[in-house]
Amino acid sequence: MRLTTDALTKRYDEFELSIPDFEIEPGTAVGLVGNNGAGKTTFLRLALDLIRADDGEVMLDGDVVADVFDWKTRTGSYLGPSFLIDFLTPDEYWHFVWQTYDLDEATVNERLARFEDFYVDEPIGDTTKYICDLSTGNKNKAGLVAALLPEPDLLVFDEPFASLDPRSQIQLKEILQARRGDATMLVSSHDLGHVTDVSDRIAILEGGEIVRDEPTDPDTLEDLRTYFAEAIRPKETGPADAEA
Repeated sequence: MRLTTDALTKRYDEFELSIPDFEIEPGTAVGLVGNNGAGKTTFLRLALDLIRADDGEVMLDGDVVADVFDWKTRTGSYLGPSFLIDFLTPDEYWHFVWQTYDLDEATVNERLARFEDFYVDEPIGDTTKYICDLSTGNKNKAGLVAALLPEPDLLVFDEPFASLDPRSQIQLKEILQARRGDATMLVSSHDLGHVTDVSDRIAILEGGEIVRDEPTDPDTLEDLRTYFAEAIRPKETGPADAEA
């Protein structure tokens, strides 16, 4: 699925997100990185039609997301615990999700079995805890499984590695790497290492604008570390400053 923006703008008081011309080719994984308040989550919410733009639009395969709905059955997303239903067990939640995608039970059970090593808090198919009683990490795992379950053409994640234990982070990275080429992915993360490993491109969002958008290569992670480190290093004092 191809994601594009056209003169996209969203304003909040003094903040403005402006992404006038951005494109993700079908099957491409793009990592979105930036400091808090850069506008990453706002962009993801615009892409999923959870909020409306002040100007411009987001399009999927040429259709404006705010005008059509068929793209939703081809999309899986998880932007945090607000996507969950607290009074359901994970099993109940996953089965609620598959009904919205019109999947048959046999297919769902087969796909859920692939996540048994990822969601290990309780046996899949025999969970008893309500989502509200889960740890933050297991809540996130439940939401990630739900997003991956339909095997959609577009995956959108906000901080998917957050609160996961190291083993689960590695497993999720492998799951997302396996989807590269099949699904278009937009992944926002503060974890520079993992997001680089699962992405074909990295876009840096700063002050509401994409300031860099480059393919990943063996040097990408170090380049990102250098980029963000520069913002916290004291500027070097020149001769004129030293005399002042």
